[in-house]
Amino acid sequence: MDHNLSHSLHYGTWVFEGIRFYPTDNGPKIFRLKEHIDRLFYSASVLELEIPFTKKEIMQAHIDIVAKCWVEMWYLRPLVYYGTWKMWMNPDWAKVETVISAWNWGKYLADKPIDVKISKYKRMHPETADMNAKVSGWYYNNVLVSLEVKKEGFDEGLLLDYEGYIAEGPGENIFFIKDWKLFTPKTWRILPWITRATIIQIAKEKLNIDCEEIKILPENLADFNEAFFVGTAAEVTPIWSITYNWKKIVFKNTISNKIKDIYLNIVWGKDEKYNEWLS
Repeated sequence: MDHNLSHSLHYGTWVFEGIRFYPTDNGPKIFRLKEHIDRLFYSASVLELEIPFTKKEIMQAHIDIVAKCWVEMWYLRPLVYYGTWKMWMNPDWAKVETVISAWNWGKYLADKPIDVKISKYKRMHPETADMNAKVSGWYYNNVLVSLEVKKEGFDEGLLLDYEGYIAEGPGENIFFIKDWKLFTPKTWRILPWITRATIIQIAKEKLNIDCEEIKILPENLADFNEAFFVGTAAEVTPIWSITYNWKKIVFKNTISNKIKDIYLNIVWGKDEKYNEWLS
């Protein structure tokens, strides 16, 4: 960062992506790079951050970084921000900076099914901001959830939306399973994650499981057989239990584990049908 009085540092006007790459048998491969960069540029447009590079140049920069990394490094974080001193709310002339970091990041959540608590904090109202963008400042909401549930001994939190329906985790989308069918919250109430779209597609193509977007009240959690989180960092993480008002609902993990195995085979380059997702 050029200056400690930059607009982004003070007002949270950063946009970012989280991207994984894996050491496959054919060398390190980045999973769904194009989709991540498309969303990075969309997020930047929401804050009028004019990225001084093309999508093709940004994608190539990620590929070049991976080529120079040790194969066990599994995470990329592109970040676009206003880097110059600009204390007015309108950052109209602030210089836009772009940086890409890479580091070794294994499992984001536990390898075993996890215990989740519904947080007292609500997901931001969908009309508060453009919820299709990954803007750093909005993650303050998610940080509060993580701080709350970790102090109480849970692995992860779960947010309700402004109407009291299930929304998402601090860094994950959520799915439920009942009678060989997936259910997940509606997109306009959540960030439509790239992994979420991946799971909907591969569940249909590999297991013939359809998915329906519905409103889910926490009081109805016991109606479902299974639950799991998905996200770039979390990958596919089965949920053992969800606690709401100190009542614990316990889930099975049979189909969730099948979906997890299918997903990991794809990202590790072991399913040629989906190699087009690997850069």
